[in-house]
Amino acid sequence: MKIEPNNRFPYSAITSRPDFLWPGGKRLAVYVALCVEHFSYGTGLGLPYSPGLSHPNSYNYGWREYGNRVGGWRLLELFESYKLPLSVLLNTACYDHCAELVDAFSARGDEIVAHGKTNSEHPNGMTIEDERSLIAEVTAAIKQHTGKAPQGWMSPGAHPSANTEDLLAEAGYRYTMDWPIDDQPVWMTTNAGPLLSMPYPHEVNDVPMIVMHDGTARDFADMAIDNIAEMLEQSEKQSLACGVTIHTFIVGQPFRIRQFRRVLDFLNEHSSQIWFATAGEIADHYAKSMKPGETQHAGQ
Repeated sequence: MKIEPNNRFPYSAITSRPDFLWPGGKRLAVYVALCVEHFSYGTGLGLPYSPGLSHPNSYNYGWREYGNRVGGWRLLELFESYKLPLSVLLNTACYDHCAELVDAFSARGDEIVAHGKTNSEHPNGMTIEDERSLIAEVTAAIKQHTGKAPQGWMSPGAHPSANTEDLLAEAGYRYTMDWPIDDQPVWMTTNAGPLLSMPYPHEVNDVPMIVMHDGTARDFADMAIDNIAEMLEQSEKQSLACGVTIHTFIVGQPFRIRQFRRVLDFLNEHSSQIWFATAGEIADHYAKSMKPGETQHAGQ
């Protein structure tokens, strides 16, 4: 078969890149992405905890809805107690469904990242006109509620189309979280100019680890701690960015919060070595440090 190229970014070995530092001279930047999502009842896509049940079913819908009614509030309290920032990956349908929860995250200064309208529909498969309209609708909703347009995007289901990056750059977005390709931000090429790909974890993420691979709450916490600890050692040689992704209805369960607290304790123990930031802050700092075209191999 003919191997089709991906023309968004060239290959680049992480060991052969120009050096840079995060604020305060730190080498490891860490952000936590919290997915706040809303799903259609009786129709559409949606992460199932009990696969195979036909629409409508209260089991899968109720499992996900727990995050908006309970889990999200408990995680907000948890992160507030540790004074750590969050990047909230938001389905904008939540502004109509559970605005009180979204407003609470905005009030504490957390970044709102556009995460489509609902995870019951994915952009992959949409016409370019429909996807452009969706991005415009989502952008307008966040701007209306926060007073500023979002800078970052994560596609529902992590399932962008072939046009998504072009449309995001066209709409003024600065970064996307759809590509789990690196431990540093990566400049991507689009028809409307450069767009940053932010490191996004598809491993240290409660969906694949807990829901798909049956990992325990303790396993997930151990995974997150081990990943951060190893990246701390790796970052002694070059600056890296580390993300952890959680969902209100997964880690927001009481027994998982109990274990996830160990992750935040570990971060606090190593606060002198880590820049705690939002995904947007990491993208902004990198964009100022490394312009497009400056991230080729150091010897080139």
